[in-house]
Amino acid sequence: MSAVASSEPTTPTDADEEPSTGGARALVEGLLFGVGDPIVYIGQTLRGFADVFRRTLIFILQGKIRWGEVVQQCHEIGNRSVIFIMFTLGFLGMILVFQAGFQAQRITGDLRPLGGLFLQVLLREFAPTITALMIATRVGTGIAAEIGSMVVTEQVDAMRMNAAPPVQYLIVPRFIAGTAMMIALVAIAIVVCFIAGMFTALYGFNVNPRTFVNFSFVTYADLMICMSKALAYGMAIPIVAGHTGLATHGGSAGVGWATTQSVVNCSLTVVVLDFLLSGLSYVFLSM
Repeated sequence: MSAVASSEPTTPTDADEEPSTGGARALVEGLLFGVGDPIVYIGQTLRGFADVFRRTLIFILQGKIRWGEVVQQCHEIGNRSVIFIMFTLGFLGMILVFQAGFQAQRITGDLRPLGGLFLQVLLREFAPTITALMIATRVGTGIAAEIGSMVVTEQVDAMRMNAAPPVQYLIVPRFIAGTAMMIALVAIAIVVCFIAGMFTALYGFNVNPRTFVNFSFVTYADLMICMSKALAYGMAIPIVAGHTGLATHGGSAGVGWATTQSVVNCSLTVVVLDFLLSGLSYVFLSM
């Protein structure tokens, strides 16, 4: 008769439990870091924008403005962007009127309200927002690259050592010029876009220009929305691009990062401001 060896149940030790517990802890920590890091980054970035904006307003209210630099930046932001904006908004006007006219022909066949409705949408949305996005890609990247190059070559540090605040010398002139030129560029964009749409309606749908030029749909609220968006975009883009440039680090690679990040930050800022201002206009202004 053979004896059967009895096996006693083994209990897990702390050493056996440690790998699984450590893996779960690492998973939770990784999840928290993955969610928390973007939130922290967004919070720090927004705080940086607010700080640069606050200091910019302080210098302006104190009258510490270099008007010669402001004029130069007006030329850089405004004059050198006019052709770019005219081409972009001109083609946009033709596309919008063509699509709107084509759909109106299919649904109602009445093209008389086409010009008035197009002008209303142009004032409320397309002219200020598309112009701002174009300026963000052209001017915002230039501001970030220029200031970023000064940071990596230690010119900004030299300014601080000489008691010359970088915000006063680099951001304030671009802030004033950007705000003024954005309003002017939006006005030009409206005229060019509307004229391009008028010729598209004339040669594409045989709509008489006298019929197309219809201001009955446009109200003072539409003009207020247009100007408020242009003002907000003009103030935001130099602040966002300037802060991104001042945050540059890491040599020439950092300048490339600042340029790319400026496009992202400025574009997101324009879209968010567009949403907020559109919502506020819906609440406070008659639609």
